[in-house]
Amino acid sequence: MAATWNITNGTVVPETEDVVMKNGGRLVDATYAYADLADSSTIAQSLKRETAAKIIRAFVNSSTRILRHFGGEIRSFDGDRVMAIYMGDDKNWSAVRAALAINWAVEEVIRPAIRSNWSDGEDFYNISHRVGVDTGESLIVRGGARNNNDLISVGGAPNIAAKLSDLKNGYSTYITDRVFDELPDDLVYYESTGVRRSSWSKLYSQVRIGGTYNTVYGSNTYWGI
Repeated sequence: MAATWNITNGTVVPETEDVVMKNGGRLVDATYAYADLADSSTIAQSLKRETAAKIIRAFVNSSTRILRHFGGEIRSFDGDRVMAIYMGDDKNWSAVRAALAINWAVEEVIRPAIRSNWSDGEDFYNISHRVGVDTGESLIVRGGARNNNDLISVGGAPNIAAKLSDLKNGYSTYITDRVFDELPDDLVYYESTGVRRSSWSKLYSQVRIGGTYNTVYGSNTYWGI
């Protein structure tokens, strides 16, 4: 508690070794994406352990590959949840594009694989997930003990993104207005029968997270790699 912080501005997502354990910190302007497999407790308790493990692993593996494919740096795993950090001028586009690709992977790859690989797969193939995305300034520090430590992101963006991935409003992707307002048209609209339509729906009420009220948009759009 008495140590004086040694905080520097970060231009890239730091590795664990880049941040001093005692008092180091990196201040970053970053976008956070949390991908979470919904109802994994039900999957784990209602299916054989080996079956549940294959489904959860398929989601985590797919999410990790996609988040990295679009330039994200993975900095946390928590059971069936994966967190990636994006920095740079295209951080919001990259994080949201990855979220839409994860939705594609669930719809077009994982669900069909479940149906085709188990004789009773029709009973449990319809898995769902949520990805939460927010952007803003965060402080990355190192927490834990010697040989047992990791990076911790402190700030509104990582906390809000994580909470958005817990929402149950019927969408697979949730983003704040801070992210939405920075998106180019290719991630805001899509063409259908010659008509340009919005990919997003604004939630009727603001989402209260940690004492703040946030304007949130949801989408079920998916876009393959």
